[in-house]
Amino acid sequence: MANILHILASPRPESYSTRVANAFLGAYRRAHPQDTVETLDLFKAEIPPFTAPQAKAKYAVMAGQTPRSDAEVAWREVIHVIDHFKKFDKYVLSSGMWNFGIPYRLKQYVDVIVQPGLTFAYSPEKGYAGLVVGKPLMLVLARGGKYGPGNPAETYDFQESYLRCIFGFMGFTDIRSVQVQGTSSNKPDQVEAVLRQALEEASAGAKQF
Repeated sequence: MANILHILASPRPESYSTRVANAFLGAYRRAHPQDTVETLDLFKAEIPPFTAPQAKAKYAVMAGQTPRSDAEVAWREVIHVIDHFKKFDKYVLSSGMWNFGIPYRLKQYVDVIVQPGLTFAYSPEKGYAGLVVGKPLMLVLARGGKYGPGNPAETYDFQESYLRCIFGFMGFTDIRSVQVQGTSSNKPDQVEAVLRQALEEASAGAKQF
């Protein structure tokens, strides 16, 4: 039995990314009825801030020291979030594109969970190494424009490229994606066609996830 974490990074339940993610998870549940799915709604979750105490603790850890006083308390909150994140076997992350990147709540969550000694390690001999390994990640992404390979706007995509980079940094090597593109630039009938294709692709991909 596997445990799946759905990281929901849209404040709108009717968003394209959420609709496709729900189709993916629905198909997944039918194909793997013994598995469990937990949704982490980042716009409702209590994500700790990453301010001076947290930063102080991070630099203490990077220096091989133990966080003290206010930094110790702040670091425990960070560890709690990371422990929750790391306990799952598979991950689904759904998000729209905001200003060519990711929503601020998703960025805050990433900034909390990417921490030395917890999700990545460093040594002078080997450099950086991810600590969250052997787990697949499905990215369910929506964007108003078109940013596919060969498109003139491809270089503006700081959504998928960033997510692949930062999760790869933590050790993920099996990163898959389903995209809904052109939701703002296409005509309504074209958007519906793209959405149907993404829903079908998500449902098919869920069986092998």
